[in-house]
Amino acid sequence: MVDDALLRDPVRLAAVDTARRALALLPVALNAVAALAARLTEAPMGMVTLIGDEEEYFVGVHHPPPALNEQGHAPMAYSVCKYVVSAGRPVDSGDMFREPGLREHLLATQYGVRAFLGVPLRDGAGQPVGSLTVLDTEARQWSDEQAALLAEIAGLLRPGALPGPVPAGGMDSASLLDSTQEAFLAVDRDGVVVSWNRAAEEMLGYTADEVCGRHLDESVLPDYDGRPIGVALTRLFSTSPRREVSRRVSVRHRNGRRLTAQASLSVVGSADGPRACVFLTDLTGQAAAEEAADRNGSFLAALLESLTVGVIACDNEGRLVVVNRVLREAQGLPPVGEVPIDWPRMVTGSLLHPDGTPISWERTPLMRALHGETVPATDVVVERPGHRPRTFSTIAQPITGSGGRMLGAVAVGREITALRRVERFRTCHLAVAEAIAAANEPPAAAPGVLRAVAITLGWPYAELWVIDQTGEHLDSVGRWSAPGSEELADYIPVKGVGVTGRVWATGQPLWVANLADADWLYAPDSRARTELSVRLGIRTVLSVPVRNGNTMLGVLSCYSTVVEPHQDVLTVLLDGVAAQFGVFVAMCRATELSRQLERARDDFLALIGHEMRTPLTSIAANATLLGEEAAGLDEDSRQMVRSIERNTAALRGIVETLLDLAGLEAGHIGLTVRDVDLAALVTDAANAAGPTAAGNGVRLSTDLPERLGMTGDPARLREVVDDLLSNAIKYSRDGGDVRVHLRSHGTTAELRVTDTGIGVPGDEIDQLFARFYRASNVRHQGVPGSGLGLTRARTIVEMHGGAITITGHEPTGTTAVVRLPLRNEQA
Repeated sequence: MVDDALLRDPVRLAAVDTARRALALLPVALNAVAALAARLTEAPMGMVTLIGDEEEYFVGVHHPPPALNEQGHAPMAYSVCKYVVSAGRPVDSGDMFREPGLREHLLATQYGVRAFLGVPLRDGAGQPVGSLTVLDTEARQWSDEQAALLAEIAGLLRPGALPGPVPAGGMDSASLLDSTQEAFLAVDRDGVVVSWNRAAEEMLGYTADEVCGRHLDESVLPDYDGRPIGVALTRLFSTSPRREVSRRVSVRHRNGRRLTAQASLSVVGSADGPRACVFLTDLTGQAAAEEAADRNGSFLAALLESLTVGVIACDNEGRLVVVNRVLREAQGLPPVGEVPIDWPRMVTGSLLHPDGTPISWERTPLMRALHGETVPATDVVVERPGHRPRTFSTIAQPITGSGGRMLGAVAVGREITALRRVERFRTCHLAVAEAIAAANEPPAAAPGVLRAVAITLGWPYAELWVIDQTGEHLDSVGRWSAPGSEELADYIPVKGVGVTGRVWATGQPLWVANLADADWLYAPDSRARTELSVRLGIRTVLSVPVRNGNTMLGVLSCYSTVVEPHQDVLTVLLDGVAAQFGVFVAMCRATELSRQLERARDDFLALIGHEMRTPLTSIAANATLLGEEAAGLDEDSRQMVRSIERNTAALRGIVETLLDLAGLEAGHIGLTVRDVDLAALVTDAANAAGPTAAGNGVRLSTDLPERLGMTGDPARLREVVDDLLSNAIKYSRDGGDVRVHLRSHGTTAELRVTDTGIGVPGDEIDQLFARFYRASNVRHQGVPGSGLGLTRARTIVEMHGGAITITGHEPTGTTAVVRLPLRNEQA
């Protein structure tokens, strides 16, 4: 594609040198020619270039990459002109990125050039000296008409038909020189000043008499790009450029201070030989301003790069001028370097609204600000393949100058990925709670739980496992998968094998940042599962135990297609979800156990009611018959009959009490509520218990109001009072006291029954209301009882909306306190 022999041909190179001088004399500006060519072909860039043996020279340009245009020439590696000159005919590329010989070209890789069309420039002898080329940053197809149009324009630039150099005249005319507003001097090949105008005298302080005829080094002592002036003059005269060469130089004022000046140099002929003509413009103030600007620019650049927020700015034509490190990193670009000219194309499709819909470049906050809009905080999601999405809260505003003139726009984005994720985590926990609340068993809750977790994390697959009651198997209770991930569902965990199996075995969370690098998962017992996950694009796996307290109940596993960096945050989220689900599983199991116990109790009560009542009735009936015929029996037989009657009645009482208690607790037996005079009820109970107390040698006293009205079930309340009095009398010693006290306090009635009996061990008081429980000191003394009276009393009191407590007191005995609401809405 490149003809090195042609490019290095001496005849062609001589033609290039001649063309460079001749093109400078054209009556039309070559930049305008490049702009015309670009405009007619609808291309953003145009160039008129000449190609030497090592460099390409830019003699006319329209919007070239700035770095190439600064020096006016560039190394051959940046040239596409060389292909045109080598071919000697029009050459084009519709997409350099797709052509093997061009995809690595520096114009493509560094400046984003995608397409070009070039036609050769020839001199009068037909030598190919350069090209007229148009370039585009977008792939496109060039037409034959466009190539013909460029060839026609290039024909107008044919330098061979132009006249030769035109010598300058009248250089010795002092009046002509002094009328020039710019400082002017002319020197010969040796660096001796031959001309010096008044403006030069005013600028540098030397008169013409002081400098003319003397070498430059003896007066202004110029510093020409850090090189001796003699070397610079030799090169200038040898090349004899026909176009002015512009350089920044440093010259010495007569008072010794240095001045920075812009020097425009050209070589012209004269009767005494060629002269170097120099026009000087004082840049001292500009240089100071540029130095300050450069310093400020350095500070600004350092500030922008040190910021933790992303900053992007453009000029008034929408060209990007600033993209700082944060945004470059978010887009996967090197942290420093030129702003890519095709940035809008690069970010197309990667900028999204929070709902996942794409944001076109024209609707980005920056472009909206360029159109005059002040953009408040707006969430912009940056999404790159293989990377987690990142969310930036972005504000943007126009940059205006004096008079409201639009200078550009700037946008600032603060990353809030973690904040938005925390917000989604909160939403996730609420969704999990709702899924659990709407379900009555783990398999019904699992789909909603997994969906909430997977959507919150943006992960494609999640699964929930529960350990069965035997502890030997891990059963699946739910899976959630995005399209394409269904294959992962065909899996049964083995304890200690793979990610899920290891969490099952250890009870600890497990994070695998990158499955492809997890060598331990490629063991024979887990290889198939791991290889399938990697083949489906899975990168990260997080698995946590499902617990209720310290009890291991199952495993929650989630799978991601991107490498996730926030291990701790995600582990906390999944631990929270797993804990919610673990409590739910435990509650379901407890509920099921409660149902089983309730069924067992009902079965037991049915057994007692049917299987025990019938034989007890038969025994009692026969014992009664035997008692009626006791006259024909001896004393021992009569004693046995009385024992049968007594114990049958006691057993029947226990059965009846147990059935009554079960009915009350299950809600099968309710209260018959009406107005009750509690004082009269307690008086009757105390009167009924009086003979028993007297028989046991116990003094029974009461402290009761004349009346205490309330609502309740009088029969059930009487049972409570009877049970309390019976216990107090039964467990009091001969000579003991039982005191009954009743009062109302506001809306509550309080009944106290105090005895001086054997008391209750302090560590057993809390167990007194348990069914069948009897205190240890009672059992040791052989006092009879069933252990059901206090249980039934508490049930009745609580059904009335009240409470009952028992406390010990000094030196011996107990106090039972019953508090009942006077108006019992619950009952």
